[in-house]
Amino acid sequence: QVQLVESGGGVVQPGGSLRLSCAASGLTFSRYAMSWYRQTVGKERELVAALTGDGVITNYADSVKGRFTISRDNAKQTVYLQMNSLKPEDTAVYYCKAVGTVYNGYTPRAITYWGQGTQVTVSS
Repeated sequence: QVQLVESGGGVVQPGGSLRLSCAASGLTFSRYAMSWYRQTVGKERELVAALTGDGVITNYADSVKGRFTISRDNAKQTVYLQMNSLKPEDTAVYYCKAVGTVYNGYTPRAITYWGQGTQVTVSS
């Protein structure tokens, strides 16, 4: 079955850096758009960054532009989120998400998978 496993979270001081990884298995990775979301208690999950299957097109939340970089290695079936200049407001559980298309005959249907999340805490 499909699995997305995040790693790389932890505690870091303001201004520091972390790199999150999300290793995928059980799917044809290059056919899936990948993204990172984050969520704090009492708030909705929000998009942080997204990347097309070929890695060409990216999209970032305004709050992380210029600080975070999303990338992928299709050979390793892994997507990354490099987070620099971290701020306390970046504290959250970070989730990776895979979105692809499956077909029932000629009818396409979007399919989505989520990882279990990894905690990032930015605090002095």
